[in-house]
Amino acid sequence: MRDQSFDLRTCGRPTRSGRPCRSRLHGYDLACGIHADEHDRALAAAYGRGWREGFSAGQDSGSRSMKGVVERLRQDLAESRRRLDGGRRSRQAQGHQIVEVGGYAYCWRGTPALKLGDRVLLPENHVSRLKYGPGPFEGVVSALDSSYEGELGDILRRSVGL
Repeated sequence: MRDQSFDLRTCGRPTRSGRPCRSRLHGYDLACGIHADEHDRALAAAYGRGWREGFSAGQDSGSRSMKGVVERLRQDLAESRRRLDGGRRSRQAQGHQIVEVGGYAYCWRGTPALKLGDRVLLPENHVSRLKYGPGPFEGVVSALDSSYEGELGDILRRSVGL
């Protein structure tokens, strides 16, 4: 296995004894606090400032780029959904109105026809039993058609005054 040590930077400037200074350097420092002069400090500060500004500019550029990609993907997804559902959405089945409530398709056999936002009472299912407890539960009509092609559950009745 290869040694995975990393290079620790040291000052390396000569001390009074003539040996290289072994103080560790951190960040953008060019020399330790004892051996650094004003020029070294200014150079390290400028380098650090440039690095931070460059990093920030790169981050902003990447963020703007990704926002455009995300927006384009959202539009593509919406267009694909419209194209797929366009020819398959139906409003009636065997003379009864089809509506969508909570993302699921139901059949309304009553009169008058339901409108968007109407509150209805739905039959219990295995998910509603866990979420709301046993018995029918209330939902809100979110669409007046559906692309679902299977067997539809019936809406029990309109919810009045809730």
